[in-house]
Amino acid sequence: MKMLSMVSAAALAVTLAAAPALVLALDKGAPAPQFTLPGADGEVKLASLQGKVVYVDFWASWCGPCRQSFPWMNEMQAKYGARGLQIVGVNVDATSDEARKFLATTPARFTIAFDPKGATPRQYGIKGMPSSVLVGADGKVIAEHSGFRDSDRAALEAQIVAALGAAK
Repeated sequence: MKMLSMVSAAALAVTLAAAPALVLALDKGAPAPQFTLPGADGEVKLASLQGKVVYVDFWASWCGPCRQSFPWMNEMQAKYGARGLQIVGVNVDATSDEARKFLATTPARFTIAFDPKGATPRQYGIKGMPSSVLVGADGKVIAEHSGFRDSDRAALEAQIVAALGAAK
């Protein structure tokens, strides 16, 4: 059964990666749902990042497009971290063991949180992996995106740059 669910989940991830961005459950301008999760380096609390632009990325170890998005997110964190960007990767694997195996081969140079029960992606209305939500320095939703393709990079970076400009 687990194999079937992993295959189904992988098929969903591939489908989402090839599909146009999907509309998620959050409204632009609405407060981003708060969360406090265990992280790779201690507790991760969205409220503690108030005043920063936060790119919340939901990912899983079985997600192929997630492997493509991590180098880009590492690049964005390095490029814009000093200007107020904080990337938070929320892993949704049932156990952190699978996530840690993924991170051993695909390192993250940004904050990692673990949500094995999936409460946070449910709050955010996430339908597939990867999905991301850009949260402004005021704590409100700026943009949402589903999937990750190389062709998404420029538009996502432009949204981050615009949000950083608005945060001044």
